[in-house]
Amino acid sequence: MTNRSFKSGASRQQPSFLPARIEDYVDRSNPVRAIDAYGDALDVEKVGFRHSGSGGGAGQPPYHPRDLLKLYVYGYVHGIRSSRRLEREVRRNLELIWLLKGLEPGYRTIANFRKDNWAALKAVCREFVLMMRELGLVGGECVAIDGAFFDGDASKASITTRKKLAERLAALDRDIEAYGAALEANDTAEAEPPATDDRDDGGDEGEDVAQKVAALMDKRAKVKADLARLEESGETQLSRTDQDARLLTKTGQTVAGYNVQIAVDDKHKLIVASEVVNDGNDTGQLYKMAKAAKDELGAETLTVLADTGYYNSNTLKACEEDEIVAYVPQARRTARLEAQGRISHEELVYDAEADAYRCPGGALLKPIEGRKTNTGGRSEIRYVSRKSDCDVCPLRSRCLSAKTPRRTIYRWEHEAVLERHRARMKNTDAQMRRRAALAEHPFGTLKCRAGYRHFLVRGFNKVRGEWSLMALCYNFFRVLTIIGIGRLIAYFAKRAGKPLSLRLQSTAIAAMSRLKALAAHSCAAWSQNPKSTASATNTPPKLIFLAQSLLRNPSSISIEPMMGFAIARRKTRVTRLWLNPSYGPELGVNGV
Repeated sequence: MTNRSFKSGASRQQPSFLPARIEDYVDRSNPVRAIDAYGDALDVEKVGFRHSGSGGGAGQPPYHPRDLLKLYVYGYVHGIRSSRRLEREVRRNLELIWLLKGLEPGYRTIANFRKDNWAALKAVCREFVLMMRELGLVGGECVAIDGAFFDGDASKASITTRKKLAERLAALDRDIEAYGAALEANDTAEAEPPATDDRDDGGDEGEDVAQKVAALMDKRAKVKADLARLEESGETQLSRTDQDARLLTKTGQTVAGYNVQIAVDDKHKLIVASEVVNDGNDTGQLYKMAKAAKDELGAETLTVLADTGYYNSNTLKACEEDEIVAYVPQARRTARLEAQGRISHEELVYDAEADAYRCPGGALLKPIEGRKTNTGGRSEIRYVSRKSDCDVCPLRSRCLSAKTPRRTIYRWEHEAVLERHRARMKNTDAQMRRRAALAEHPFGTLKCRAGYRHFLVRGFNKVRGEWSLMALCYNFFRVLTIIGIGRLIAYFAKRAGKPLSLRLQSTAIAAMSRLKALAAHSCAAWSQNPKSTASATNTPPKLIFLAQSLLRNPSSISIEPMMGFAIARRKTRVTRLWLNPSYGPELGVNGV
């Protein structure tokens, strides 16, 4: 075998008079620096964070909420949610050691912070939406609304319904009746004289049956108590583990958990409003989410895109009254009639001037006195045809059954709202495709990339707090990707009122990123003819020199953010570029 030399690390036993700084654990372009700047820019007292315990016993000072928030943001961005996993990471993860400055909170302190500060976490999520508005990352004109089921910290078996309780109660009654019959038979057998002297008297068996009956009676009492709780609360389901989790069913799949609603802005697919409910039906959520998004965006009018599950006449009316233009397709409910060749109500045309419906046969259906309130609470006007017209109509067999004398149509008193909506929904295929691209993106990212398909906590308040962390970290990582770490740190520093040095540091990070991009994009052209390339691309020669130096030898570039310039050394030539913080994320070149 040929002798080879391999790279070798430093000896673990080698002492050092100059130990490495914690600051050297992460480079200047590491995203953890953006998390640190975000935590420093946030007013934790204003949003309502409470202090957590120290984990070190009585008399120890508590951990600052800002440090624990940074820990959770880092954890959720990197898919680490468990308090015990976070406890391990703060002791071995160099980025977290740098972020927390060596602090090592215990898992109870970490878990209690999330549990106790659910309201503050919701406020932080809303505060970040305001930051996105200040950065100009939300359009504020159009949002897409969608919902998705997330598993809760409860099993399906721990949630029961009124129907299941009634069936369970009936089964217990049958078992009790059967055991009662067995007891009576046993008493009858004991009353009769035994045929032989060596026959057992069956006393042990009777005692065993009596104990089983007593156990069944206890179970029956518990089921009766559960039914009474449902009757008192008006709910249809009862959860023994997580009192707010519910059995939710969609497309044949059932989960025990919650329904998460989001509103996504169309500019960069950022979540601008969200809510957690335990209703398996999205029908009543349209206006609530649209109004929340409109308030968060500060918009006077808003366009909302949603799928068929959100179609509801009352919510469409509320949206129209609040200057929210909704695009929601209506589900087709006439396919069966059309397949049978029958005439559906959609084929009857309303004549506004005559206040009457005209059927395909030409007859008029006129309103009659009185209103009907349907199961949804809508007040409807009844329009009825004349029996004489229906008797002679050639389309009667397609319109009415043999025993029905006339055709009846029910019209909502605010049907004009739905008519305007139907007119608006014509030729909206492009908007519906846009809705799917917008609304499905956050859920796909959170569920598939991050693996967030379930909640770790129980109860509405805590679940909403954890969801706020998920939404915050989704928005944070996306904003970081869109504008870059340099501009984001500069924004946080300006918001926090930090000194000029931090802003210079963020500008230096952006400068190095720009140098790398320029080097990768135009290195071939520069190596052949730097001067012509500089004039053609309007690129300063010193910037080209820095990019060439970075490409050939990255260690030849040093950025001095505290002094405000970058230095490139190649052979005997030294070039210095000033980094002007007034340019924000751009690189300012002042010349030397």
